Amino acid sequence: MTIRRLVVFGGTGDLTGRYLLPALAALYAAGHLDDRFSLRAASREDWDDARYREWADGQLDRHGTDFPAAARSAVTASADYRRADVTDPADVAAAVAGDDPVAVYLALPPALFPATVTALHRAGLPRGSRIVLEKPFGENLSDARELNRLLSELVPERAVFRVDHFLAMTTVQNVLGSRLANRMLEPIWNSTHIAEIEIVWDETLALEGRAGYYDHVGALKDMVQNHLLQLLCLVAMEPPLTLGERDLRDRKVDVLRSVRPLTDYDVVQRTRRARYSGGRGAGRDVPAYVDEAGVDAGRRTETFAEIILELDSWRWAGTRFRLRSGKALGTDRKEVAVRFRSVPHLPFGQDQDVRPNVLRFGLEPESLSVDLTATGSRPETLTQLSLTARMDTPDLPAYGRLLLDVLRGDPALSIRGDEAEEAWRVVEPVLSAWERGLVPLEEYPAGSDGPPPRHATPERRDDLLHEESVMRAE
Repeated sequence: MTIRRLVVFGGTGDLTGRYLLPALAALYAAGHLDDRFSLRAASREDWDDARYREWADGQLDRHGTDFPAAARSAVTASADYRRADVTDPADVAAAVAGDDPVAVYLALPPALFPATVTALHRAGLPRGSRIVLEKPFGENLSDARELNRLLSELVPERAVFRVDHFLAMTTVQNVLGSRLANRMLEPIWNSTHIAEIEIVWDETLALEGRAGYYDHVGALKDMVQNHLLQLLCLVAMEPPLTLGERDLRDRKVDVLRSVRPLTDYDVVQRTRRARYSGGRGAGRDVPAYVDEAGVDAGRRTETFAEIILELDSWRWAGTRFRLRSGKALGTDRKEVAVRFRSVPHLPFGQDQDVRPNVLRFGLEPESLSVDLTATGSRPETLTQLSLTARMDTPDLPAYGRLLLDVLRGDPALSIRGDEAEEAWRVVEPVLSAWERGLVPLEEYPAGSDGPPPRHATPERRDDLLHEESVMRAE
């Protein structure tokens, strides 16, 4: 059943203006929406419909210029506004009032999810309604479990859309396409042939006025716990029988369940955290993170996070998975890099500079490339080749694809409740060890390559090894 009513709580926020309104314009432009569709924005601002439409027009002029003027006008014409406290059942009930099923989008800080879901439960939703939540899903494993319990009292699991827009990106989808539709790849997609897979989202972008959100979250929760773990699932999953919701999501959960739990010793050896100091990046001076407006230096929020994981599975035993994300770095690097093992023997002499093959899925810009070794210009010499293909522009932006799935009721690209909990299980040992200071918070200059490699001191390593042996004995 297709839903034709969308209510967005947080309807005047950055997420709505930057992504949701342009996504709706894309759906209008592609013919997926018509004059029966209605948008209701709900927020704390004391606005009326005219004021909201004026604001929405301005957001579309800034972020929706890729779409025809008629499509943008259709979005604002479909919209009305309700002032609402998202924790007040009466306000919530007024915002979602109507006989037809409604899709309720919580474009809110995660801390407000439980109270808003509780208010929705008290208000009641028409049969067949759906609810959409942005990442991060809770603040920890306990929060995720409690939120899942609240949601189960509101709507069926199939009507819950825990969205992650990375899953709708063209290149992310192409990870599956390249693996499963090419006979040359799947037989070697295992630890026998692959030494390491890097999943990287390094950006030159600094805080850019997002301290209100980011300083309470940090790089690990903002990127690694959700976006990068989702990419890990697609890269490492066993081939599903179909790309339907059950088969696809079952295989993703299998990957998360197979992640080897990290002990304190593992966290010290396999993770890094850092934040940027003052420097020059992207052609301008960047202040230190602690000097950014709205930042509380006492929170010790990291802007760079890296973890190395291993999977306890037949396919991947012996392969390392490196997940990394950082802000205010010298270059943008957003890719999945599959690094193959070296060949066992070279008949070209020992002085050849031969690098292992690398298959790269570029995430932004979207591309696919492979690094190969070939014969050079002189006999018995080798040279490096890089073959790159740019991906076609998708018919819909990532948020457009996600909204269309919500309205049509297809949850295949949303995150199931048990999957959200398993993702927290993976990162909670890291969060705990970091909170206890086992891994120092390093610094790196803005515009640099990030923090240099760090190793535990011999004394601290011995202490952790002793603690590890005691825990295993117990």
